Amino acid sequence: MKLRCRLTLFIAIALGAGCARGVREEAPERGADPASVAAPAFPYPPARRGDVADDYHGVAVPDPYRWLEDLDSPETRAWIDAENALTESFLAAVPARERIRERLRRLLDHERFGLPRKEGGRYFFTRNTGLQDQDVLLVADAIDAEPRVLIDPNALSKDGTIALAGWEPSRDGKLLAYGIAEAGSDWQVWRVRDVDKGEDLTDRVEWVKFSSTSWTPDGKGFFYSRYDAPAEGEALSATNTFQKVFYHRLGTAQGEDALIYSRADQKEWGFAADVTEDGRYLILSVWRGTDSKNGLFYKDLAAAQGEVVELLPAFDAAYDFIGNEGPVFWLRTDLDAPRGRVIAIDVRAPDRHGWRRIVPQLDDILDEVSLVGGRLVCRYMEDAKSAVRIHDPSGVLIREVPLLATHEGCVALHQVALGRSPSIGTASGFQGKPDDPETFYSFASFATPPEIRRLDVRTGEQSIFRRPKADVDPAAFETAQIFYQSGDGTRVPMFIAHGKTLARDGARPTYLYGYGGFDVSITPWFSAAHLVWMEMGGVLAVPNLRGGGEYGETWHEAGRLKNKQKVFDDFMAAARWLVSNGYTSAKRLAIGGGSNGGLLVGACITQRPELFGAAIPAVGVHDMLRFHTFTIGWAWTTEYGSPADPEMFPVIRAYSPLHSIRPGTAYPPALITTADHDDRVVPAHSYKFAAALQAAQAGPAPILIRIETRAGHGAGKPISKIIEETADRLTFLVRVLDMDLQGFEGEARGADPDPAPR
Repeated sequence: MKLRCRLTLFIAIALGAGCARGVREEAPERGADPASVAAPAFPYPPARRGDVADDYHGVAVPDPYRWLEDLDSPETRAWIDAENALTESFLAAVPARERIRERLRRLLDHERFGLPRKEGGRYFFTRNTGLQDQDVLLVADAIDAEPRVLIDPNALSKDGTIALAGWEPSRDGKLLAYGIAEAGSDWQVWRVRDVDKGEDLTDRVEWVKFSSTSWTPDGKGFFYSRYDAPAEGEALSATNTFQKVFYHRLGTAQGEDALIYSRADQKEWGFAADVTEDGRYLILSVWRGTDSKNGLFYKDLAAAQGEVVELLPAFDAAYDFIGNEGPVFWLRTDLDAPRGRVIAIDVRAPDRHGWRRIVPQLDDILDEVSLVGGRLVCRYMEDAKSAVRIHDPSGVLIREVPLLATHEGCVALHQVALGRSPSIGTASGFQGKPDDPETFYSFASFATPPEIRRLDVRTGEQSIFRRPKADVDPAAFETAQIFYQSGDGTRVPMFIAHGKTLARDGARPTYLYGYGGFDVSITPWFSAAHLVWMEMGGVLAVPNLRGGGEYGETWHEAGRLKNKQKVFDDFMAAARWLVSNGYTSAKRLAIGGGSNGGLLVGACITQRPELFGAAIPAVGVHDMLRFHTFTIGWAWTTEYGSPADPEMFPVIRAYSPLHSIRPGTAYPPALITTADHDDRVVPAHSYKFAAALQAAQAGPAPILIRIETRAGHGAGKPISKIIEETADRLTFLVRVLDMDLQGFEGEARGADPDPAPR
């Protein structure tokens, strides 16, 4: 189980010589100047400049827009309304906006399924009929039985903003613990439902965040983690510290829950609690911030007064619990193996000299491992593409799992035996029980919607569980992987996807999407926005920047803390490669990213504005001197460092987007997006960045901000809001990149016999 608190990538609207570390080249007098955007400057809403300044190690740093951190003040709300009105007026002038919106609706209007979970002989999985705002949880009594609705979040609110945030069936499949999140907040309320009756019990567990639940085998209760209730009015901004592990017994009030583990001396520790399949142990994966290194503790549930044992307390590596055979624990770790390996520890004799190597480190990255049907199912990354191998418990390789895009049945799953190469895509899932050979996984690519497959890990036999019937022909598109050199000579991979008949004429509108941080690996995934962008003649480019996990912990370390500038250098090198290799030009190159990727976009346009024709930073971390003062932001200091550290302060300030804005600079067109209920990266980051960028803009390009209401960081966002926001992003790019969409009716752009630019 890979359970760590991290600033997770939720926004994936990829349509998605370098500077020396910490040193920014001065931008030329003018930046990007798209012909479609004319002077004079836009009538931006007034934004008062205050006189607030902070002292950082003897350096005074002004923060004139501090008042925008008061998210619900009348002044802030008036500014939000005015900014949204300006953005709406700009987008409403684009005739293609409604066509784009309708195409997105058609692409999404098909059945979509989640991975099944089997408990007590029943199968639990989610389904969306197409345009439902939220996925619905179904249950079936057998794999081929007709499923019935168990929980429909769409019935819980009129605007679709209440989402099913998590669910966990009891071992006998008769009860279901489920979490509900409202308006995109990370906060969850957990309830319990009787599966047969379809009715909720009286149980209610509140103030849960960054936690799953895990039932005891007897079904009498479950373990979970929570924070203390925040002060009134501070739920969306107060810092979250001192997480605790509790056990909730059914039929009792939350105030009676048993405290299992907490650390008053470690306010930054968080806990993921899981009961082993045999019911013997409670496993505590202990995280500190977003560091990939974690501790691993356990509690013997068979012992009447069993204490929590700190099995691996050093936080010297990643330790992901896979499963156990009695007191022998199988773990995936990167200790002395930065690309990952599997080891076994006998907790009766846990000294390191007694650890057994099960699956050794290979050239590929061992990303996740699960124990299913007496087999170790190992998911690897080969240059950011999925590969799956099955080993026996002693580590002997049994087989590789063929991963091929079926393209509506045109390619059979068994054809790997005929020598076909695996498709460029991502396989995920592979969960199950040690005594059950059945597991499920999804496979997707940039042009192939997620297909749910069933795998017998003992025989290798595969079958299709659910295949979406989306209005797209994957064969009309192609994906290639290239490798380019960053400014310091580092070899960086990049996926490039587009219609098959694309003309590489140096003028194609191109969307460069990136993330680069928190050990997060960006592998091929499907998005309706991908398809619309490529159908409109666009190119999608996704580099695997340093800071991610695509090449293990070494790759991650190369882009964090004092190395963070290398991430931006990698991204800007990708932009230059796309131009020099005939895909696009600077004025037709857009960049985007969300969350940590929003920081990436903000840093790049403030460092080298002339490289880009448009920018869409989503829910970004833009104020790098105050990120740690809000909600879970303190946890990101393991990735960024802290401005309170005199050694890290100058490093962080040097790339902080908010503090890198230079008045009198011509910045490229930008559409900054955020949401008023984002309690992961609070919207004040985007508010302040937009106000400062608008005030500094010397060129004619628009600096706009789109602020969604009753939405958060991205999780649980209703389909209706996703369609509207995605359409607005694409509409913005159509206008500022001067795209002519004559003939665009939603057909596969790659099938157009005349690919020349219009």
